[in-house]
Amino acid sequence: MEDKEILIVDDDQNVHEILSLYFKKEGCSVLVANDGAEALEKADNNEPDLIILDIMMPKLDGLEVIKNIRQNNDVPVIFLSAKSEEFDRILGLELGADDYVTKPFSPREIIARAKAIFKRIKQSKQNNEPQRDLVIYSNLAIDPINREVKVKGEEIELSPKEYELLLLLAQHPNQVFKRERLYDRIWGMDHYGDMRTVDVHINWLRDKLDLDYIQTVWGVGYKFVGAKDDK
Repeated sequence: MEDKEILIVDDDQNVHEILSLYFKKEGCSVLVANDGAEALEKADNNEPDLIILDIMMPKLDGLEVIKNIRQNNDVPVIFLSAKSEEFDRILGLELGADDYVTKPFSPREIIARAKAIFKRIKQSKQNNEPQRDLVIYSNLAIDPINREVKVKGEEIELSPKEYELLLLLAQHPNQVFKRERLYDRIWGMDHYGDMRTVDVHINWLRDKLDLDYIQTVWGVGYKFVGAKDDK
């Protein structure tokens, strides 16, 4: 993790101090924020490599912070929360968190989870050569170079994860992808996450595309079906 920049967002100074100490030992630089508003400002101005984000904070809570971040930023986020109920954990993941750790926590566990995220991101980049050819179907066009998606000629806005998920499926028409494989390929981790985040992103994609191209294979996962246009 050497040379990575970590943004730690928590209103507890003890959390700042202990996590800063552990991340600096790993060769990381550290930024801290005491509330959600300060977190958004520092995320915009510094482009950190990872955000450790508490949920219960003044001004803006962590859920509102990640909603804002995920509008145009795919930076990995690990939630910290005193809430351990399954509903809260799933909600955090559905909003775009990469991992969720309940308090009290072990600093070594946070470091381990951060390392796992960076390792999988690196492997994903190494294993996936950039796709340059346009992917064109009836009423759908994907431009991998400019990361643009058009439906019936109109450009639509997708989050980074929604775009990557759509591109992967569209590049492999009629191939069935298990949820676990999609999570591993898109989110870059395979044992800390929750597979429901795949279902949530698929539903968001379907709403935005308004096309019946992504089909559910019950008990397995998803596949992309559609007739390609002649180029």
